[in-house]
Amino acid sequence: MTMTLFCRQSIFGGLLGIWLLIADYPAIAQRNAPATPPLPTSAARRMEAFKLRKQLQESSIVANVPFKNIGPTVMSGRVTDVDVCAADPSHFIVAYASGGLWHTTSNGTQMTPIFDTQASITIGDIAVQWQGTKPAVIWVGTGENNSSRSSYAGTGIYKSTNSGQTWEHLGLEETQHIGRIILHPTDPNTVWVAALGHLYSPNPERGVYKTTDGGKTWQKTLFIDNNTGAIDLVIDPTNPQVLYAAMWERIRQAWNFKGSGKGSGIYKSTDGGTNWVKLNVDGSGFPNTDGTGRIGLDIFAGNPNILYAVLDNQDSRPTEKPTEKEVIKPSAFRTMTAEEFAKLPDEDLQAYFERYGIPAKYTPKSVKQDIADKKYPVKALADYINANDDLFEVEVKGAEVYRSDDGGKTWRKTHDKPLDGLVFTYGYYFSQIRIDSKNPDKVYTMGVPIIKSEDGGKTWKAINTDNVHADHHALWLNPNRPGHMILGNDGGINITYNDGDTWQKMNTIPVGQFYAINIDMAQPFNVYGGLQDNGVWYGPSTYRQNFDWHNTGRYPYQMIMGGDGMQVEIDTRDNTTIYTGYQFGNYFRINTKTGERKFITPRHDLGETPYRWNWQTPIHLSRHNQDILYMGSHRFHRSLDKGETMQTLSGDLTTGGIKGNVPYGTLTTIDESPRRFGLIYVGSDDGLIHVSKDGGYTWTRISDKLPQKLWVSRVIASHHAEGRVFASLNGYRYDHFDSYLYVSDDYGQNWTRIGANLPAEPINVVREDPVNDQILYVGTDNGLYISFDRGISFAAMHNGLPAVAVHDLRIHPRDKQLVVGTHGRSIFIADVQHIQQLNRELIVKPLHLFPIQPITVSETWGRLRNFAEPITPERSIVFYLNYTIKNATNSNIRILSAGGIVLHQINDESEAGINIVNYDLSIKEQVVAELQKEMQSKAKDGREVKLSAAGNGKYYLPVGEYIVEIRAGEAVEKQMLKVEATRSGSNRRSEPAAESYEED
Repeated sequence: MTMTLFCRQSIFGGLLGIWLLIADYPAIAQRNAPATPPLPTSAARRMEAFKLRKQLQESSIVANVPFKNIGPTVMSGRVTDVDVCAADPSHFIVAYASGGLWHTTSNGTQMTPIFDTQASITIGDIAVQWQGTKPAVIWVGTGENNSSRSSYAGTGIYKSTNSGQTWEHLGLEETQHIGRIILHPTDPNTVWVAALGHLYSPNPERGVYKTTDGGKTWQKTLFIDNNTGAIDLVIDPTNPQVLYAAMWERIRQAWNFKGSGKGSGIYKSTDGGTNWVKLNVDGSGFPNTDGTGRIGLDIFAGNPNILYAVLDNQDSRPTEKPTEKEVIKPSAFRTMTAEEFAKLPDEDLQAYFERYGIPAKYTPKSVKQDIADKKYPVKALADYINANDDLFEVEVKGAEVYRSDDGGKTWRKTHDKPLDGLVFTYGYYFSQIRIDSKNPDKVYTMGVPIIKSEDGGKTWKAINTDNVHADHHALWLNPNRPGHMILGNDGGINITYNDGDTWQKMNTIPVGQFYAINIDMAQPFNVYGGLQDNGVWYGPSTYRQNFDWHNTGRYPYQMIMGGDGMQVEIDTRDNTTIYTGYQFGNYFRINTKTGERKFITPRHDLGETPYRWNWQTPIHLSRHNQDILYMGSHRFHRSLDKGETMQTLSGDLTTGGIKGNVPYGTLTTIDESPRRFGLIYVGSDDGLIHVSKDGGYTWTRISDKLPQKLWVSRVIASHHAEGRVFASLNGYRYDHFDSYLYVSDDYGQNWTRIGANLPAEPINVVREDPVNDQILYVGTDNGLYISFDRGISFAAMHNGLPAVAVHDLRIHPRDKQLVVGTHGRSIFIADVQHIQQLNRELIVKPLHLFPIQPITVSETWGRLRNFAEPITPERSIVFYLNYTIKNATNSNIRILSAGGIVLHQINDESEAGINIVNYDLSIKEQVVAELQKEMQSKAKDGREVKLSAAGNGKYYLPVGEYIVEIRAGEAVEKQMLKVEATRSGSNRRSEPAAESYEED
């Protein structure tokens, strides 16, 4: 008996025992968290969670159920770093923010994942020791170096000495986010790491670290404080004793992000990183203020005294009065008096109203009168605008480029004019700079877009083209071929050979970052989803990656709209009317056939408290009447007419919000009971859950008995019991990574915590199976889990699914497909028709063979094709095996004719749980004559029966009915396999029928 099988038996035996002994939930003690915010999860607990995840994978009874990736690929996802072999630039490695690590030896035309099974696959930086024909030595710093809403925490440093085949964990797991790794040019054991530290909480494990023994031990050599980490690091190419570090003070909370401070600055070491001196002191020419934000560094290879730095300067700009041609900015109204407002020209106000979407019912004249009558203050005009608009109002200095020609002693800003339009107010997301290896005046810096200077930073021009994404994070310059660059951005990888005049898009791999997905009822059904910074797309669930669209000109997935794509609801009465939008509540009703769209987001009145919209605003289309749409700000909104009009039915369903620069105190999830119209649940980002039993008119708070202050990631009403509701809570925004999952059977009056054996991984989504009331699916920041006892215990689902964040799940009610939306690796799909049948009766059987789908015969089976593999039919034989069977690891499968002739035989090393054996419908040549004789004896018309070999020399099952028999120990199960003729009665068919677990 193998250890794997032992684990399966132990865990599954416990599950079986529980299932048989109880009829409902046990009396599990309530484990409520205190009302104060939760503490960050320790690195030790997170690494234990990784071990538990591995155990749940090894013991899973659904470990053999495969996932297929259904794309999409063309839009890709955020790249954080690229490392290229200068001797052979077609050989490079790409690190994605949440999509893992990929290796190519073909210039990106084909890429292979090499980091999918580690504790975390979110990456901040990589460094590679290229060794010619020898395997590369790869260093990986986990934890994204951008501080965005979905920058996942890593688990330290990893190293591979064989090009990524195996990995060694080298500690620093408490740093959580890595900014840069620098390798010593001649000593492979000496490495420096710039560590950012936690994103949502202060911690001392941040700064610059150094190892001289290949990562066995680390010494922290530069530390400022618990909120200041190291974001960048460069080394003098001529003297490895000289290094420069960029330190960054940042404090992120769910409601506010401060990305600057006096802790930020540039430091220099002249003794190999042991001691450091601050360079941006008074008189140096480089800012040293509270507005000093993220800094990116580069050093000129030809003269190491020349350095460039790009700074996100958050200091305020001098106030400028708007000119006649400029639209007034919202900030102007925050300090303007009523008297000053009354003097503004009406045409200037009208331009503002049009620019910022003030409803047409307001006119300059009426608003002036309202303010004069003190109905609302002047600042109501600034408060009215959407938070997304505020991102682009440049009230800070923004991106600035500085140069030093004396090794960092003094600095000068290279440009007189502001670099407006490069980073807006979110420079914390960018700040990277690169210098041409041959020309110190040729410089590139990245933001929105990527820009180039050829005069030392005095003037700049954009080098984006139509097929290049706007947000840029990584750039490699070929030191041997000017103009050859590899660029990484929110849209994947681009390559240019002419200095940015034209770019190739190399998005051949599925690394999309989905926030939410949904499905329709078309044939075949379509999958819809909103992506980080890549809009909303939809495409067929049958998609398998290929490049046929290069010929047809039509990619199977289609973009619906841009921005940061958010939730999607589909009217399944026509499968063409959808509701979707982009960040902070900007939602539309769209017809996917005609392109017609209508903005449907409700707007508050001037003077009212502005609606607070979550980054991913929740919407929900009623299952009972698809004319009815629900939407959540900090209040509950309902439309009875497909979004034509919206009613605001509730008061504030949050704790009231917290002052900051990120909307907070917002609704995050809405769900209506599929069993009862008007039974609606909502959850908020500040931990509240409410229920309404009258369609949203009245609400009752039901979260007081739950842990407080956690983000409510999902509230899901049951398909099977009206009073049953599930809730998942998420502590990611406190760096708290425990899994919180609850169920109530009385409309939320009382809650029971479930999922006790889930690893400490934040839960993003929970879904109840619509067929089997015992099955729950849970998606976390590190994978997917399934329960067969309504949440008492969970197993992992991971066959083909990497350790990626799962943000959304859907189960197709007709096609029995589980669709998985990941924030990093696009969309996966798995057939769960057999899983859904694992009920209490079936699971106690020693052996169960599931029915086998018929297949239509085809003359193409085994036909030789020009220089291609012959078409091979396939049917999956799926069976469930109980661990109690003796010799369970050996199963014998026989394909029998009606007369009992053994036509084919398969021996399978089976495991407890679901097993899948693929059968190619071939017959043993030795029994062909015997089968032919049997068929001849049953021929009604007396015609001669002759079985012929296919072009590949194999014999395949002719039209008829056959028995599939499986034997495991003493248990025997049988099912029919039917091979059908085509409707015309001939054997002609172009392809075998599609079926579960086979490649389409």
